[in-house]
Amino acid sequence: MLHIKNLYKYFRTEDVETIALQNVNIEIESGEFVAIMGPSGCGKSTLLNIIGMLDSPSDGQYMFNHEDVAQYTESQLADIRKQHIGFIFQSFNLIDELSVTENIELALLYHGISAKERKDRVRTVMERVGIDHRANHMPSQLSGGQQQRVAVARAVVGNQRVILADEPTGNLDSQHGLEVMEMLQSLNKEGTTIIMVTHSPEHARFATRAINLLDGQVVNESLRAVS
Repeated sequence: MLHIKNLYKYFRTEDVETIALQNVNIEIESGEFVAIMGPSGCGKSTLLNIIGMLDSPSDGQYMFNHEDVAQYTESQLADIRKQHIGFIFQSFNLIDELSVTENIELALLYHGISAKERKDRVRTVMERVGIDHRANHMPSQLSGGQQQRVAVARAVVGNQRVILADEPTGNLDSQHGLEVMEMLQSLNKEGTTIIMVTHSPEHARFATRAINLLDGQVVNESLRAVS
């Protein structure tokens, strides 16, 4: 599904050039749950942004579904993100003025889906992530774990095949963090490809493979036995 070859990312100012990623080679197959790990500043989030087509590499090749994304316009990249990729962030990025239902439905407004189908999809995904009993609540009325469940529901309501999660438990206590990880694992077992940046070895154990970065380079990969 994803093929990254000899990828580099530079950040340049007038006086300084910083190498964020160098000679990164990664393949991720459909249905995998991959954890990207490494110390702060090693390039994890930069790599995730490139995978999510929110940023572009300085050099190298990125293939998504056997297509080189470098040839796509910004409009085409936005269409791919909308159709195939859901995002979950450390900060939940919910809209305070909208209810749980409305926050999730917002992700469908530009898909050309009828109001009835939107309502049906939102109801189904809320049940799927265990937040349907809070459908009419506002974000301020939810715990951190519940807000992240809403964020997960928003990421998958469009039937996206790939979920990119950037430190999805970073703002949660240990119990709520565990609940979110179990939910992501469940989604993966249902067929969703998940690529997650994390600092936590405990949470990385939910993945089937870990990719470790250091100074912008892949230093090792490890397979994990997940029940």
